[in-house]
Amino acid sequence: MKIVNLVSAPEHIPTIAAWHHAQWGYLNPGGTLESRIERMQRYLKGASVPAMYIGVDGEHLLGTAALVESDMDSHPELSPWLASVYVNPDYRKRGVGSALVKHLVNQAKMHGVSRLYLFTPDQARFYQGLGWEFIAQECYRGTEVTLMKIDLV
Repeated sequence: MKIVNLVSAPEHIPTIAAWHHAQWGYLNPGGTLESRIERMQRYLKGASVPAMYIGVDGEHLLGTAALVESDMDSHPELSPWLASVYVNPDYRKRGVGSALVKHLVNQAKMHGVSRLYLFTPDQARFYQGLGWEFIAQECYRGTEVTLMKIDLV
């Protein structure tokens, strides 16, 4: 697997947007696939934040991970965030997600980020295994989620 910045492979945006919309659309009621595709254009500016990294194997898209300024409007004081960690179902349980998260953490560290945050409805154990720490359990947009952090210094 090769991990690249989405900037170098924008042709994958429609597939990624469809994956993310199917997985997390319920957290953004009223959002459409088209609006998600439009919002993903922000990743093509070449900035350190926001940035999306994708795992590819030849022409096969394996997964995604993003670094964003904010991912929970209920916590504007926290920034930046790991978001949009998704692995194509055909490639799960092969280390793709772990590799993407580790790559993003390293990129954030190289850009001077000292702490990252994330929230997850159902993958807290996965992130704990990668060194992330529990902050809180709370209800976000009608869903119980775990808020987590990792220190990069």
